[in-house]
Amino acid sequence: MQIILLEKVVNLGNLGDIVKVKDGYARNFLIPTGQARRATESNKAEFEARRAELEKAAAAKLAEAQAQGEKLSGLTIKLTQKAGVDGRLFGSVTNHDIAEELNKQGFAVIKSQIRMPNGPIKTVSDNAVSVALHTDVAVDVNVSVYGETA
Repeated sequence: MQIILLEKVVNLGNLGDIVKVKDGYARNFLIPTGQARRATESNKAEFEARRAELEKAAAAKLAEAQAQGEKLSGLTIKLTQKAGVDGRLFGSVTNHDIAEELNKQGFAVIKSQIRMPNGPIKTVSDNAVSVALHTDVAVDVNVSVYGETA
């Protein structure tokens, strides 16, 4: 199916690109989330009429993400979990826990924006985690996990 991208999509294209994708990907994800529209003649004409407005909105989103990224850059989050004497956690620290802590500190972050390269944290340690605020803005945040004996 041919679609027009209404915003930048990772590994697919930029705003205004006409790309061919699988039907299910377009119907079930891209079109319902507002990231794309079918590439019909009427939609192409409508897109060209709204192009400047969409580019302005995309630039505003990027500027907002960059501003938030400046604040987040180098931030250290401290989390406390129950742990055994050997430093292993009972459970693990996931992207949900990190997003929750960032929200408590006043940053609007959802758990899907947290990128944990080594998976959930299962030991008492300091770890680097990436926060993808925008397709072009990714910031590293330090997560310090402290053990608490039960």
